[in-house]
Amino acid sequence: MTDARDNIIVLEDVTKRFGDVTAADSVSLGVRRGEFVTLLGPSGCGKTTLLRMIAGFEPPTSGRIFIGGRDMEGGPPAQRPVNTVFQKYALFPHLTVFGNVAFGLKLLRVPAGKDARGRDKTRRLRAAEIKEKTERALRVVGLEGMGSRMVGTLSGGQQQRVAIAR
Repeated sequence: MTDARDNIIVLEDVTKRFGDVTAADSVSLGVRRGEFVTLLGPSGCGKTTLLRMIAGFEPPTSGRIFIGGRDMEGGPPAQRPVNTVFQKYALFPHLTVFGNVAFGLKLLRVPAGKDARGRDKTRRLRAAEIKEKTERALRVVGLEGMGSRMVGTLSGGQQQRVAIAR
């Protein structure tokens, strides 16, 4: 199964545990050169963990990963011929879900008529406007009622939706 002519990426019985939590359990997979592969599953099922192990950002607890026929054990990310698009969305870890979505709205300036000289005036949004817009955005992305949660407690998919709402 590790023949690079057939498979450019091979996972052999790869497992990753974080303490008592098993994020990937005995995964075996072969990806052929030129093949397009999609990992599908619910938030928290281990998709990102598998990709992080292939990229070298996380070592597997057990099992082997081959890229181009080479065993990647201990190989750093810079020496792996793969590209990574990170799932992090520049969320502020010290802010709640609500705070992350509201952040840009607090900086936003909206038209407020003209001054005495005929120049355009602007103002910041009022707190009630920010609250209404933030809550509407959270409803749209399916995170209603989660505004008080810290973003670090969310799954990757939920974090993605916070970024979209923002």
